[in-house]
Amino acid sequence: MHPIVGRALAAGAALLALAAPAAARADTAAQARPLPAPAALGPLARHVILAGIGGLRWSDISPAATPVLWHLAGQGSAGSLIVSGIHQRTCPADGWLTLNAAARAALPPTTTARCPPLPTVAALPSHARPSTPVPAQVPAMASLERYNARFSYSPQWGLLGTAAGPGRCATAAGPGAALALASRAGRVSSYLPSPSDLTAAILARCPLTVADLGSLPAAHGPAGRAARAAALAAADRQLGRIAAVMPAGTILAVAAPGDSSGPHLLAALVRGPGFGAGQLTAASTRQPGLVLLTDLTPTVLDWLGRPVPSAQVGSPLQSAPRSGPRSGPRSGLPAEVAALAGQESAAQVYQRTVTPFYQLVGFGYAALFAAIAVIGWGQKPQRRARRRAVARTVGLWAASVPAGTFLASLVPWWTMAHPALVLYSLAVAWAAVVAAVALAGPWRRDPLGPPGAVAAITLGVIGLDLMTGSHLALDTPFGLSVLEAGRFYGLGNNALVIYAASGLLCAAWLGGAALRQGRRGRALLAMAAVAAFTVLIAGWPGFGAKVGGTIAMVPGFLVLLAAAAGVRVTARRAALTAVSGVALVTLFALVNYFTPVTGHSDIGGFVGKAIHGGAGAIVHRKISSNLGSLTVNPFIPVIPAVIAALGAMIAWPGRLRCTRLVRAYRQIPLLRPALAAIWLVAVLGWFAEDSGVTVPAAALPLVLPLAVVILSSLPPEDATITGSGRKHDESEPAPVRASGTGRPALGPRLSLACGYRIGGWRFA
Repeated sequence: MHPIVGRALAAGAALLALAAPAAARADTAAQARPLPAPAALGPLARHVILAGIGGLRWSDISPAATPVLWHLAGQGSAGSLIVSGIHQRTCPADGWLTLNAAARAALPPTTTARCPPLPTVAALPSHARPSTPVPAQVPAMASLERYNARFSYSPQWGLLGTAAGPGRCATAAGPGAALALASRAGRVSSYLPSPSDLTAAILARCPLTVADLGSLPAAHGPAGRAARAAALAAADRQLGRIAAVMPAGTILAVAAPGDSSGPHLLAALVRGPGFGAGQLTAASTRQPGLVLLTDLTPTVLDWLGRPVPSAQVGSPLQSAPRSGPRSGPRSGLPAEVAALAGQESAAQVYQRTVTPFYQLVGFGYAALFAAIAVIGWGQKPQRRARRRAVARTVGLWAASVPAGTFLASLVPWWTMAHPALVLYSLAVAWAAVVAAVALAGPWRRDPLGPPGAVAAITLGVIGLDLMTGSHLALDTPFGLSVLEAGRFYGLGNNALVIYAASGLLCAAWLGGAALRQGRRGRALLAMAAVAAFTVLIAGWPGFGAKVGGTIAMVPGFLVLLAAAAGVRVTARRAALTAVSGVALVTLFALVNYFTPVTGHSDIGGFVGKAIHGGAGAIVHRKISSNLGSLTVNPFIPVIPAVIAALGAMIAWPGRLRCTRLVRAYRQIPLLRPALAAIWLVAVLGWFAEDSGVTVPAAALPLVLPLAVVILSSLPPEDATITGSGRKHDESEPAPVRASGTGRPALGPRLSLACGYRIGGWRFA
């Protein structure tokens, strides 16, 4: 989960959790020299050149401004590079260090907002002629290693420098390149202070050359834009000189190792054997056109025939045709560059709007349901019925918004002039469509029917998206943040409990309908089918690839199935239920590790680290992240209190005088185990996922509006409540009978789930 989501949830979700249910239930650069043609395709490269331009984005690249880069992109494969690292902003120096270690790494931050400078490179004494490579030393490597040890990313210092092979040299041109090629002791075997010193003879001397072509400044104001354009033109000319003299058969890769102006998707392109006109892709993201900075080091190793360590997190780059979910049917270079720029636009929409979105949901839903409760909808005899009808309709729409945000990506909103406006407008419109379907079906008179329909649609939308590559989830509020670089496929933490709750409510709805007909076998079969779909899609490495979420889901579904089957949960059965999710995830992980057909996944990667060492660092990092979720800001501790309060309401509604919830349990037999299972999944997801306490909070926009709908859909009962105050068991309430009705009476003024009377006033 994106960290700023937690900050928004802390302020908004708690208010939604406490206020919404009560309210609703109240009813022009010079042309470069021609470049040599690419060599014939081959499995390996004799020479590799990796050139870095810090801050380079696809919006910078055009035929006029960067003719060399444009020509290379047309002949080679292009992609968007994700450079997110340890700190919120990955500076160019951080990116060069990440290339060195093949894992997230960073320099200590400065006291100002600026990026830290590149470490000093000291040329060692040598009798070499001027402008020829000499050995050098990066004295700061030891301190950088100590600093990065605290982050548990298991960097393999000096790995990129080993790509040339034993006894073979690798040339670094520029200070960033020296940092990338330095050994663990800080030694650089072949160093040039500037890439302008690179010649054909020097490029042919070593199998690997890394060139630091500088970094682009931020384009703030006219002076900033002019400085950026000048730096960009200089880097493009330098790249043209290198490309013109490089040996035949060379693979040339250009990438932006970081960006001093903040989180952005940057540019990456590869031209050479195996990389003709196409689109970059990697198993690490499973998304066409999206690759990671940590993919570059194993890629260089692979190109030069060196083994990639089993603990490596990245994946070698590959070239694919220029078409994909976000590229459209056109395959020309202008269309591809526009699509890559659109990926950056989508990422910025998420970055800038996710916090206001969650704040709007948290506070807006609460205000909306409170308004429904206080507006006098007509004359008194009609007021309760109208309030229930409005709350039911609005609640269904509100609960449909998560599905609407996924469905919005069926339209390429990221290519529009105002992408954020289009995204959220489409989400609102799709939510209205889903709510209309839920209200119009033959199930509309069943209190669990419309909520079950919304849950089924949400489950289907997210599940099918997981099966087809998670394209709808990219950069949507309940989906996956590309810039955060946590996940690029599968089930994200923002949608975990929403997905699980949808499956549980769908199963309870279908199972309850069959149980009312006296068909327990059919009920269990339907519920088991929903459970199997939900859990298998979430946990399977080729689809959802969710570890903690699957661990949390399996016990929840077993609790619901046990209730439907009339099976009593003993201590032994509870213990088996508790470890059931772990057992299933272990099975999936082993299958993924030993059977490549399931595709690259973090699940199998963890098994590899456990076998070969390094799993402890992952566990330590995730535990630290989980605990850190409690200290994001002073308001976060409100969320555990809300979760505890909701758990108490679900478990003991009678003792808390939640009389409407008691009646809902009686009229909908599977409601109580369904709500208990959702709460269980939320709590287990809290402890099993690295996003911690924000995982259950992200589910409130679905679960609480659906609870409003369910309680607003109960048939009204006009009677009075006695004031005996006698306690009743909440599972078997003993209501007072209304005269002549034979039905439980809850009183004409009591329409809240939990009500309390002090003197002559009733509160809820």
